[in-house]
Amino acid sequence: MSEIRAARLAGVLLAALLDGLLAGLRTLRRGALALWRAVRVLWRYLWAPPVPATDRPRGRRTAAPPRNRAYLHDRLVALPLLAAVAFAGLGYTATSLRDDSAAIRTHLAPALRDLADARISLRIAQREAEVSLDAGDAVELSGLSPRYGSRITGAAQDLSQVARGGALTAAERQELDVVSGLVDGYEHWIAWAQTNVSDVSLRKAGLSYALSMLCPTQPPEPATDRYAPYPRCKPATGTDATTVVDRISALEHALRDRLAERAALGPAVVTVTAVSAAASVLLAAGLWRTLRFLRIRFRVVASLPLLAAALPLLAVPLLAVDGLRAHAAQEDTVPLARRLSTATSPGTEVAVEDHRVDARDAPAVVTLAGAMDRALDQGRLPAVDGAAPWVTPVGLLTAAVIGTTLHAYRREYLLVGRPGAAV
Repeated sequence: MSEIRAARLAGVLLAALLDGLLAGLRTLRRGALALWRAVRVLWRYLWAPPVPATDRPRGRRTAAPPRNRAYLHDRLVALPLLAAVAFAGLGYTATSLRDDSAAIRTHLAPALRDLADARISLRIAQREAEVSLDAGDAVELSGLSPRYGSRITGAAQDLSQVARGGALTAAERQELDVVSGLVDGYEHWIAWAQTNVSDVSLRKAGLSYALSMLCPTQPPEPATDRYAPYPRCKPATGTDATTVVDRISALEHALRDRLAERAALGPAVVTVTAVSAAASVLLAAGLWRTLRFLRIRFRVVASLPLLAAALPLLAVPLLAVDGLRAHAAQEDTVPLARRLSTATSPGTEVAVEDHRVDARDAPAVVTLAGAMDRALDQGRLPAVDGAAPWVTPVGLLTAAVIGTTLHAYRREYLLVGRPGAAV
């Protein structure tokens, strides 16, 4: 009995395997037929237009050309559809690249510049406060150095500009509010140290506490020389990131990531660009062969509506060059944004401000921010500046012109065709 059951089970399994194999073969056959039909349609679309039988060379056996009615019907459907797909995809790509460049230029790059300037200004202000308070009781008459006041005010303005710039999310704006509050507390402790300047211990304690709010590293002895090397101030991360430099650095990191995402080509843009490029090539080839067909069959030397519809194709190479330049410029801003956070330093800013170092040769904030602006400005082609929003409407208008023109030619052909004639 067990052998009979095993044989039956084997038979059932073999039958199921055969059924699955046959089903797979049928699916493969249907897919192959569909692919063959698509290849035939594309071949008929790209192949030379039909010519009259009297125009074919005598004595040469050639396949019969497609019927003219089917040929016109194919063009009537394919050309407007290709025009709509080509220009809609091109408009989407051009608009996306322009929007990315505009977002980097107007939001992300200024925010990164202001955050870097605020972070460095606060460290310069700390050094100026230490040097000024080292003078002892004389600071009660002269006050802190003008650079301290300008840097503190500049840092507050930078943080305010970042908050109004629109580059931050709601959570990041809340974090920026915390930074502004810490800066206010920092100024309070500097003022407290100035009030107790005659007591060395209280003065040093106030400066050290102010520095601990600013920098995550162990506060060193207050400096007495404004040109001495600045202490190490590497930002902390995670739960230890509580100081001003930590929080500003975290905001800079988030904005750099956002800029890198803007500069990268997403899968949607790549796919749409590839489809648009293929449709543009097919559209150009189809228009050329359709014009040839009309010249041979209709004796139309030049179809003005179709020639006018082909004119927008001349702008496709310009838009492609503009898109490539815009993408290259966006990629150039990524390392510059990274250098704004890592290469800038208080010592460099002071040297540039005192004209001891040429700003063009130093990784200063103004130098790197200017390089980002120049890179984005060079990523635009003036000839097509402002044309991106009009690409899709022009494509739809082109599709309408092509469809209307071919419909008129096909209607004329059907009217003049003799009953029973091979059309």
